[in-house]
Amino acid sequence: MPELPDIATYVEALGERIQGHVLQDVRLRTPFLLRSVDPPLSAVHGKRVDAIRRLGKRIVLVFEDDLFLVIHLMIAGRLHWKPAGAKIGSKISLAAFDFDTGTLTLTEAGSKRRASLHVARGDNLAEFDRGGLDLFTATVDDFRNRILAGNHTLKRALTDPRAFDGIGNAFSDEILHAARLSPLKLTRRLSDEEITRLFEACRSVLQTWIVRFRNDRAGDFPEKVTAFRPEMAVHGRFGQPCPDCGTPVQRIRYADNETNYCARCQTDGRLLADRAMSRLLKQDWPRSIDELD
Repeated sequence: MPELPDIATYVEALGERIQGHVLQDVRLRTPFLLRSVDPPLSAVHGKRVDAIRRLGKRIVLVFEDDLFLVIHLMIAGRLHWKPAGAKIGSKISLAAFDFDTGTLTLTEAGSKRRASLHVARGDNLAEFDRGGLDLFTATVDDFRNRILAGNHTLKRALTDPRAFDGIGNAFSDEILHAARLSPLKLTRRLSDEEITRLFEACRSVLQTWIVRFRNDRAGDFPEKVTAFRPEMAVHGRFGQPCPDCGTPVQRIRYADNETNYCARCQTDGRLLADRAMSRLLKQDWPRSIDELD
């Protein structure tokens, strides 16, 4: 799922292309993308885009007359910039938004249709705000209050959109590696020093990747939005060396997700139990990274 740095990059690129321009038409390939009824989609036709905002992991096109288009890409949704009037081509293309400057298309890979489009008016936009803390405007005290509001694993706490704004599976791995903290450590067992370290890691990692994405696109529209990047420290790098200590990156698999971490840097050398493998191996499951050598 595109996370805060990806969404911020989309917002910047869209601002360069459509802010101040009129949305001429929206072409839907499937009616299931549109999840709202009132106002109708036609309400934004012929309206000027005054701003583009990020709302958590959603992209909001702000139109004149207090109208909004809210786009949620979910896991497999992506945006693309095409020449004006471009056709909706492949089966994964769901919609096209026509401007005089070009056409924005929305695609979604796979068979599951989770991406969504809502039209909102005025105060109705607030219903899309999950309430997550904005880490770039928050203080360390704000962060401390939020992280200690419940007693959850750090992985769960960071990826809860009601707790923190825009962090998902990929960047939570990167943040926890930067903070040198276990993904399974409980929030209420954090020391004050660890809370401060985690807060600083959140801001540093997210800002670093925003700048990196901006530099990578070099004014072009971002076309390679993915959760797996070779420059990442641990996410998606199971079995590869940690860039800081060289120890092979480990993982915990659950459902359709996995958590990646460095046992040497984050868990004092302890291996965290992977449910599937630890149940299979039982007493043969290694307890430390040294037992794998």
